[in-house]
Amino acid sequence: MANPSTKVQLVVDDPWLEPYQQDILDRQTRFLDQKKALESHAGSLRAFADAYKYFGFNYDSKKKGWYYREWAPAAYGLFLIGDFNNWNRESHPLAKNESDIWEIFLPDTEYSATFKHQSLVKVHIKAANGNHDRIPAYITRALQDETTKVFSGQIWAPENSFKWSDKDFVLTQAQMPLIYEAHIGMAQEKEGVGTYVEFAKIVLPRIKKLGYNTVQLMAVAEHPYYGSFGYHVSNYFAPSSRFGTPEDLKFLVNEAHKLGIAMIMDIVHSHAVKNFDEGLNQLDGTDYQYFHDGGKGYHDQWDSRLFNYGKWEVKQFLLSNIKYWMEEFHFDGFRFDGVTSMLYEHHGIYEAFDHYDKYFRHQTDWDAITYVTLANDLVHNLKKGAFTVGEDMSGMPGGCRTPEDGGLGFDYRLGMGIPDFWIKLLKHTRDEEWNIHELYTTLSNRRYKEKTICYSESHDQALVGDKTIAFWLMDKEMYWHMDEEDKDYVIERGMALHKMIRLITLALGGEGYMNFIGNEFGHPEWIDFPREGNHWSYKYARRQWSLVDSERLKYRFLNNFDAEMIALCQKKQLLNAIAAKQLNMDDNNKVIIFERHNLIFVFNFSPLNSIYDYRFAVPQSGVYKIILNSDAATFGGQHRIDNNMDYITQLQDGNNILSLYLTNRTALVLEKKK
Repeated sequence: MANPSTKVQLVVDDPWLEPYQQDILDRQTRFLDQKKALESHAGSLRAFADAYKYFGFNYDSKKKGWYYREWAPAAYGLFLIGDFNNWNRESHPLAKNESDIWEIFLPDTEYSATFKHQSLVKVHIKAANGNHDRIPAYITRALQDETTKVFSGQIWAPENSFKWSDKDFVLTQAQMPLIYEAHIGMAQEKEGVGTYVEFAKIVLPRIKKLGYNTVQLMAVAEHPYYGSFGYHVSNYFAPSSRFGTPEDLKFLVNEAHKLGIAMIMDIVHSHAVKNFDEGLNQLDGTDYQYFHDGGKGYHDQWDSRLFNYGKWEVKQFLLSNIKYWMEEFHFDGFRFDGVTSMLYEHHGIYEAFDHYDKYFRHQTDWDAITYVTLANDLVHNLKKGAFTVGEDMSGMPGGCRTPEDGGLGFDYRLGMGIPDFWIKLLKHTRDEEWNIHELYTTLSNRRYKEKTICYSESHDQALVGDKTIAFWLMDKEMYWHMDEEDKDYVIERGMALHKMIRLITLALGGEGYMNFIGNEFGHPEWIDFPREGNHWSYKYARRQWSLVDSERLKYRFLNNFDAEMIALCQKKQLLNAIAAKQLNMDDNNKVIIFERHNLIFVFNFSPLNSIYDYRFAVPQSGVYKIILNSDAATFGGQHRIDNNMDYITQLQDGNNILSLYLTNRTALVLEKKK
């Protein structure tokens, strides 16, 4: 336990937190006490997270048969049903032990021919809410009947287990993650649902060629409604069967690792689908088994159920879920969804985090904070180099600091304010009125010693009801003027700003970077999943790779720029460097110049002003060379600047002055020649 007279490191680094020293010590103590209790019970946190090897369906090779176990404390009776017993609701009762765990054993001597790989199963539960057929909580595969649309559990135990070949994969991406966010189902051009195998064979090579070192997969855990984007999870241990088998997902992760690409997944421990038939809701007949009772257990905006993180069994379920994905599928970490909703009982709804009291003394959910810290501790304990990203828009102090420092243990926080800023700017402000000081501050403002994943847009900005940055910039003109020979002002402006927005976000915004699938080449239109309102069409739930592959269309220019930008970032280890140093802010010409890791970044956002002999000071004297130019012809620019020129500093009033021809709507990166 920490000494209350000694300042915790988080407070040392941020004196404004001094009034909250005890609050931070208390959350540190809660984590340590809870971890100690779990370790005392199970031997270690890793062992405590082995629940998936006990609950659900597990084959006992010594006793030669299948165990099925379910935690359902308030239920009156449980009966295993399935095609093995013709769905008989009385023939196979489970017995309840003193720990409120129900259990049944099916020996091979009686059931080897009927209870086996691909058997369909459910559990019939008699409880206070009636008698219902439910899907077991720890099921590892759930399958939807194509005719009835009803989900059932499925035993998944193929005779030949998957052969991993990724033992030589060394996870270094945690040092500088360049993340390619993707959704398996919409990753193909066909108007239908893509598969794990198609993604591995078609999309992974594209990601590798672009230079991204990490893939972040959405919608991995099973969810009954496809259009939920995977954020209303029903079966936490089941890879979505829409995209293929568990072996197919393992194949995808294995192929990524062979290419040197890390795989992290969106993990949704912030809430659960409220569906009765498919999910955990009222599994044992109560409202409060896995979730909070009453209104506290419902998220009105998300129309979903909220976990009770104070319960021992809930923590075990969720921590076991983390270990399951990492051990069984070799995932390298997680992006935790909805962290703000977890940390506060008000879930961040209509809440302005404008005072430190809001973090520690205003409906803070301390049980959730303890769980999140345990989860991060477990991830880092399971795999060297594994990393976590927290989707927290509140800015909780210490979110990305270690528990030893008084933090919650995330490696990175999503820079959610950055895409919000870009969309707001594009929606409401003319180019001529852009405030470059606000732009710079928004991109560079983050907590000391807490790393940020920066991004200009993610799936959130691309969903129906909003637009991608490309579509905000170019809109319907993209349908008619993307041919290489077609000169169109709207397209030229849009492409120029698209490149600049992405580069300045990457260079200023954080210590990691994220792009959403297809946005690197300005994929047109929004994402609209099949629903009644669009006649269940897949037209907008796909990625049109043919656009970027075409030699006639301008999409390839944006793609080329993205690849060069990522290559530069990788080669120079840009995001491992300390934050940028501002060199020049010119509001009249909308020019921003800064230095990061000995690279000089120059941005001219002016719609009209191209300036000869633009002068500014740089930290070091010498000869500079342009190493990236957004106006180059290969990136669809107007090729107004000669990249082969040397730029030599001149000493003026004690400053090292560079002079450039600075064209409008252009971004340049310069490096001093050795």
